[in-house]
Amino acid sequence: MTRSGFGGSKSRSSEDAMNALAEKQQGLVTRAQLLEAGMTPDTVRARTKARRLRPIQRGVYLVGPPVAPYLKEMAAVLACGEGAVVSHRSAAALWELLPHPGPSAPVDILVPMPERGRRPGIRARHTSRLQESETTTWNRIPVTTPARTVLDLAGELRMQELERVVAKTERESLAAPGELSSLVARHPRRPGVGILRALLSGDASPTLTRSHAEERFLALVRKAQLALPETNVGVGGYEVDFLWRSQRLAVEVDGFAFHSSRRAFKRDRRRDSILSLKGLRVLRITWSQIVEEPEAVAALLAHNLAVSGSR
Repeated sequence: MTRSGFGGSKSRSSEDAMNALAEKQQGLVTRAQLLEAGMTPDTVRARTKARRLRPIQRGVYLVGPPVAPYLKEMAAVLACGEGAVVSHRSAAALWELLPHPGPSAPVDILVPMPERGRRPGIRARHTSRLQESETTTWNRIPVTTPARTVLDLAGELRMQELERVVAKTERESLAAPGELSSLVARHPRRPGVGILRALLSGDASPTLTRSHAEERFLALVRKAQLALPETNVGVGGYEVDFLWRSQRLAVEVDGFAFHSSRRAFKRDRRRDSILSLKGLRVLRITWSQIVEEPEAVAALLAHNLAVSGSR
């Protein structure tokens, strides 16, 4: 996104240039852009006084009514200057990896040069290692890619939260295959990168204790008024999390919602195949499904128990 020029012919009026750029920037323009378009400082002041230009950030103005839902994110980028991008939790909210932090929360911004002084509503962080491949745009707002966003969050989120963010990134194909691993290799000393590396390799210790998993899952089963399963039952040399013996149905709860390592994927499928040979149907449910989609999990269980019971 060009922040320093309007383009087009010189005969174009400053008014047209202002409107054209505002249309590309969620209705926003900067003071520097207005002056470059041919407006004088007096004109800018007069339009501000007449509310034709409304200050959003220092040196950033809204042209017309506020219609863009992510106005403050674009305003923060423009206020921080060339090369600034939305990052961290604010970027995760744009990519729907985390809930939006709310209107009063500051906007997280990565900037190529250290910020001099603080700006209200902006949490700016300096980085000298932000490659072009690690940034993109979302609805014309410059933002870190989903993969870079996950890397930035690795040092801030609890492991369980990070698991869910990584899982969603992988499950919804927000990052190209291997992109997260490449970023980890490129930034080996970033905070949290060790945990992220372990998650991607499938070697991370579960953050979900067995007792906690059992408690949440069984509460879901009780609420749905389904038959209670046996827990931690040995079958064919393996211990399954939950077993409905008469229906020959086993449920395994995956602590990490998406196994990105080929080794972990093969291990789970080998286990499922052996249990299948023992006459069990194996249903895998993720921890995030239990927490975020309990009604859907209950419906899935009820269906599978009914199908198994009818055989």
